[in-house]
Amino acid sequence: MKKLILLLPVLLLLLISACSEDETTPQERFDKYVSHWNQQEFSKMYEMSSEKSTKKYPTGDYVKRYKDIYKDLEINNVKISYKKPSEKQTEKAMEKGKATIPFTVKMDSIAGPIKFDYKATLVKEGEEDKENWYVNWNPGFIFPAIKNGGKIGLETEEPRRGEILDRNRMPLAINDVVYEIGIIPGKLGANAKQQKQQIADLLNISVESINNSLNADWVKSGMFVPVKKVPTSNESVLNQLFELSSVVKRDVTGRVYPYGKATAHLIGYVGKITAEELEKLDSDVYSPNDMIGKRGLEQRFDKRLKGEEGVKITVTKESGETTVIAEKPVQDGENIVTTIDAELQQRIFQSYEGKAGTAAAIDPKTGETLALVSSPAFNPNDFLYGISQSKLDELQNDPQKPLINRFAATFTPGSVIKPVTAAIGLNNGTIKPGEGVKINGLTWSGGAGWGDYEVTRVSTSSQPVDVTNALIRSDNIYFAMKAVEMGAEKYVNGMKQFGFGKKLPFKYPIQSSTVSSSGSINDEVLLANSSYGQGELQVSALHLAMTYTPILNKGKMIKPTLLLDAKDGQAWKKNLISKKQANLLQDALRKVVSSPKGTANGAQRADLPIAGKTGTAELKKSLDVESGPENGWFVGYPSKSKDILISMMVEHTEDNGGSSYVVDKVTNILMDVKQ
Repeated sequence: MKKLILLLPVLLLLLISACSEDETTPQERFDKYVSHWNQQEFSKMYEMSSEKSTKKYPTGDYVKRYKDIYKDLEINNVKISYKKPSEKQTEKAMEKGKATIPFTVKMDSIAGPIKFDYKATLVKEGEEDKENWYVNWNPGFIFPAIKNGGKIGLETEEPRRGEILDRNRMPLAINDVVYEIGIIPGKLGANAKQQKQQIADLLNISVESINNSLNADWVKSGMFVPVKKVPTSNESVLNQLFELSSVVKRDVTGRVYPYGKATAHLIGYVGKITAEELEKLDSDVYSPNDMIGKRGLEQRFDKRLKGEEGVKITVTKESGETTVIAEKPVQDGENIVTTIDAELQQRIFQSYEGKAGTAAAIDPKTGETLALVSSPAFNPNDFLYGISQSKLDELQNDPQKPLINRFAATFTPGSVIKPVTAAIGLNNGTIKPGEGVKINGLTWSGGAGWGDYEVTRVSTSSQPVDVTNALIRSDNIYFAMKAVEMGAEKYVNGMKQFGFGKKLPFKYPIQSSTVSSSGSINDEVLLANSSYGQGELQVSALHLAMTYTPILNKGKMIKPTLLLDAKDGQAWKKNLISKKQANLLQDALRKVVSSPKGTANGAQRADLPIAGKTGTAELKKSLDVESGPENGWFVGYPSKSKDILISMMVEHTEDNGGSSYVVDKVTNILMDVKQ
């Protein structure tokens, strides 16, 4: 009797379970179907399809279609929602063996969000113990527009790349007409080999690449076979090409760099994205067929310039009627307007006449960067439209190193750093206005700890030397003495106040200036040499220009800007010197030019007053070497208007008059600008 009582609960539980399985509601069944759908488990969805559906749509077609469409259209975040049927609706459906459940589908796609409403019909099928609810599926579950057939299409529209402009809206990088040069194979004639060689030489490509294009399967005798794009400005090459019987052109849109070499390092160029670049970049933003910035501002502002591709998902019926399912409008790239003055940039670049060097021009009141020049340079159009290996080898092996961006690098400044040393000394009290230092002869040593090393100066002085006289005559000994007097800690801290060892707050990556390789100075000889711009001191042309702005702005060093919409006149550092000290240094820098003994006296020939400071950086490998290559520097500005300041360096001026060679160039530029 006890056994029977114990078995009764178990039998009752089994009976209840069997009944509940038989009486599964359409809503519960659809819940399971939706769960599979949200997880994109298409095979499991198919298993829940009705007999009518499986006969019409085989499992392979069903699953493959879903997978292909969802993959091609980049469907994700699928969410299906529906309103729970009432008890009365459920009871009625259970009686009929058929239920209709309206639902809403939301998903993200390559063309943006998609949302649609549809209805699912569930029918009860199967024999007794295997009876259950199954979904009457049709293609409308994918998109209602293809319920009764239709072809899904994906249309893309490439964005227009933003342009890079100078402060006057002059083009630095624009989209313009370029010539696509092509060959008509049938017109190569009897001298085909010779003509292909001529074309290859003119276009800086190989004959092999031309043959590869001509041997493509689709090519026929009278067809246009494109081989390379050429800017319309390259008239010399184009004229020679058009003299060849087989060469024709067609107009296409391409990237154009109107200022060529003059802005090459600043603007850079665009090129086809590489597999290595694609791995590092955001796959949601970049694709394998993208053109991206390779150098300069093209690279720096690539995301803003490139824009976003327009995408449209469509369904086209047999009748030709088209329905748009989702659309993401094309977004053209943003135009970048810089503070650069393109004509000044070109004028400075041309002044180098192929010699190596770098220059930065700024508005010292606002901090706007007017020019950033690196010479020599390369033609960005060569890289953009395909550079030959021989041309690339030529650039890479050129001893002048035209591929190196010098304005982003740092160099030994020589005596152009002396106004900074003077400002530090004035601020910490080591240097007092009008207070002279008696200096004998052309050399000076700090004592026994210096060994045989001595600091030398250009000329002797009969009177005690004060800071103004030291700047006019560029007296190395004066600044070395004052640096030793103030000590390394005060000197290094002062240089840090002027931004040394700090990242330049600028939109273009410029190497940080440093007082030494370690960032500190623990040697008195190194301290003395650093004070007049030798030792291990390194500074970029732009940073050097900014260090002069406290002299023209009552002690405030201005933050450099590169974009015209940036707020200008912002302080990078404040209170570096007092207004009185700034006036003293302004007066001294004017006398560097106006005084007959001034090292920049050559600028006095200008028809406007110029102030500034010269520098000759000796690039000796060690202190024991008597001489080495020299870089000439000059930082100059119009002393009345003070609206432009140029920091220029020319390499290897030892045979051209040193810094006076650079003074002459800057003077000519300032006269051109201010005429």
